[in-house]
Amino acid sequence: MNSCNMSILRHQGAWLLVYLFLIAPLVAVSDCRSAAALEPQPAGQADPRQMKFPPVTLNPPEPERLVLDNGMVVYLLEDHELPLVTVSATIRTGGWMDPPDKIGLASLTGHTMRTGGTQRTSAPDFDQELERLAMVLSVSIGVESGVAMLDVLKKDFDHGLALLADVLRRPRFDPARVELAKLQAREAIRRRNDQPQSVASREFAKLLYGPSHPFARETSMESIARVTREDLIGFHAATFHPNGILLGITGDFDKSSVLKTLHELFDDWPPGQTPRMTTPAIEPADSRQVRFVGKPISQTHLRAGHLSLKETDPDYPALVLVNDILGGGSFRSRLFQDVRTKQGLAYSISSVLRGGIYERGVWGMRTETKTASTQQVIATLVANLERLREQPVTDAELEEAKEAFVNSFIFSFASPASIVNRRLQLEYDGLPKDFLQQLRDKVMTLTKEDLLRVARDQLHPERLKILAVGPSDTARVLAGFGEVKEIKLDPEG
Repeated sequence: MNSCNMSILRHQGAWLLVYLFLIAPLVAVSDCRSAAALEPQPAGQADPRQMKFPPVTLNPPEPERLVLDNGMVVYLLEDHELPLVTVSATIRTGGWMDPPDKIGLASLTGHTMRTGGTQRTSAPDFDQELERLAMVLSVSIGVESGVAMLDVLKKDFDHGLALLADVLRRPRFDPARVELAKLQAREAIRRRNDQPQSVASREFAKLLYGPSHPFARETSMESIARVTREDLIGFHAATFHPNGILLGITGDFDKSSVLKTLHELFDDWPPGQTPRMTTPAIEPADSRQVRFVGKPISQTHLRAGHLSLKETDPDYPALVLVNDILGGGSFRSRLFQDVRTKQGLAYSISSVLRGGIYERGVWGMRTETKTASTQQVIATLVANLERLREQPVTDAELEEAKEAFVNSFIFSFASPASIVNRRLQLEYDGLPKDFLQQLRDKVMTLTKEDLLRVARDQLHPERLKILAVGPSDTARVLAGFGEVKEIKLDPEG
């Protein structure tokens, strides 16, 4: 995955839509242009095919940054197109702080902050108030951070912001809602082995980082059972402080009115000791590892890759382009053309690069294929890796990858909310506000030699972590890539 989150078409029906709405009209237009080319242009009329246009420039609006006296960072960006306001908060907390025997504590805290009411409003009354005013308010806590969101009509903005402040500052953690959240978590654990895609991604993370690392460890029936309401209250008190919150407000609002409301809601909230994310050391693995999960399904769900770079690494921009050429560029990528178009071994195949911030990122490939073709797919991946390490990419591939990156760049600035959310995340991660622009500029200066060097330095076929979820025969076909060890899943998930 590149840093601008390019997506890939995977559904068969999309082909028909692409043809009906894109390809067919282009064919018709092409025929018309061919015919028009045979007709003489009227005197004095310029040929549109020869017209020149200045390059398109992107100048997104700049949000205003403010800091309240208690350390809360606020970004403001007005947008008066619709009578709506969006508020987003990024909070310095996260599941990385979960005690080893209470994995899931942070996630349950975020969930029940929203569903469990506040000290001023009971859980049922809070739900009814949101429904009455058509507000959307959510809180969640992931591994690296917490996020709170509010979507509200302009006329109800002050009231909605007050409800959000109440949730952030004074959650009730209603005992009945806490127990309901724990029941829902246990039910999710029971079902999480039902989907082979989820099993593959989960076990692949363990293979990369180790099962006890915050990026790979998972909840269990026992860990959820150990979490108490008092634990939730304590986790909230320890990690939710105004100086650990970055608040973004976009939409149809008046700045002076918003600042007045913010001071009324947050000024009496004293700052606290905010946690900074740390992760345990990862044991280096310089050899290939092959793992297998047996499930009675009709095909193999395959993952292969290894740990990669942080986004701040000097080699990261070049590796973004290398990955795009290999498998990140959808239909035009080498893996797609080789595995699907030429060999017909899989409907979809892609490679993903996720740059890390607090920990090393991941480069990997994913696909689904028949058990009998699993070995051939892996061999094709290895062959393409070796080719990238031995031969420069073509001029056309380099230019297409650069163009794709620049075109995807716009999606980080598609709306005022996306602009502010990006700024929140960059500041949370300790990156400069023009980090994406710097990345884009570096990408545009790269050469084929740069990509060849980075492919040799950062792609390692001999260190691949290979994981397959599939029928029992899959283990046999994996044997050609190393010693195969089977992973036994917990029957409860």
